[in-house]
Amino acid sequence: NHTDSPAITALLLAGGRGSRMGGVDKGLQNFGGVPLALRALLRLGEQSLPPAEVMINANRNLAAYEAFGAPVWPDTLPDYAGPLAGFLTGLAHCETPLLLTLPCDVPNFPLSLCERLAHALQAQEAELAMVAAPEADADGGTRMRTQPVYFLLRATLLESLARFTQGGGRKIDAWTAQH
Repeated sequence: NHTDSPAITALLLAGGRGSRMGGVDKGLQNFGGVPLALRALLRLGEQSLPPAEVMINANRNLAAYEAFGAPVWPDTLPDYAGPLAGFLTGLAHCETPLLLTLPCDVPNFPLSLCERLAHALQAQEAELAMVAAPEADADGGTRMRTQPVYFLLRATLLESLARFTQGGGRKIDAWTAQH
């Protein structure tokens, strides 16, 4: 029953330079014949708790992203300031109580992503919820590692994030540690 869940806006993060991939626009790279960003948008529509709104944060090839049918918003901060710049842009345009952020280049994120983050946020009465996934550690065991671009955050965090980035902050962990 999702009637007790506040409405969620999903923000697809496609605003990076793609520097680790030679400068290509990751969201426009094909995966299974479909651009990664379009595949992610389609997958958002299949969520067990589908977002009420979807938008894209991109800083180049805006017309290509707009062709996918969702509003496209470039960073409000200059010089490809990183994921927090995308979060800030998303929060500035978010008209729902919650904002889900996710990268454009992960084609098979769980169909329960939105629902699981919403449940965790509400259960903990938290300001934000972040994905964590198991990963091998140096001792051959496993540990949980946070995946800091998969977030569900309250739209009320806009002011906090604006203050942090205006002060020159760019590290996700430094900002989330405040909440």
